[in-house]
Amino acid sequence: MTKLLLSVRGAFAKYARTLITERQREGLAMAKQRGAYCDHKLALNDVQVTDLRRRVSAGKQKAALARTFGISRETLYQYLKREGELPRRALPARWLRGVIAIPCLVVTCHHRRRH
Repeated sequence: MTKLLLSVRGAFAKYARTLITERQREGLAMAKQRGAYCDHKLALNDVQVTDLRRRVSAGKQKAALARTFGISRETLYQYLKREGELPRRALPARWLRGVIAIPCLVVTCHHRRRH
């Protein structure tokens, strides 16, 4: 009996969700007809994106380019990632210091150390 009640409640919840989705789509369509709803416009056009990629490959700082184009750094990185132009950064040399060196055994005598 419990399973039946849960199944019925689940069916009602699914039906209610379907009604909500339908109303939302209808409202969106009406808003588009009125001109109150606009699709998302891209921040940069194709010419600007080409210029942006050219400047990045020339070595310009990305933060300065973002300010120049009036976009955030995150948006700049999204444009570069979308076009496959985001170069992989090399690891800093300080991260590689201990990797190549061969570790050696150092024996110290702590009980004779003077403070």
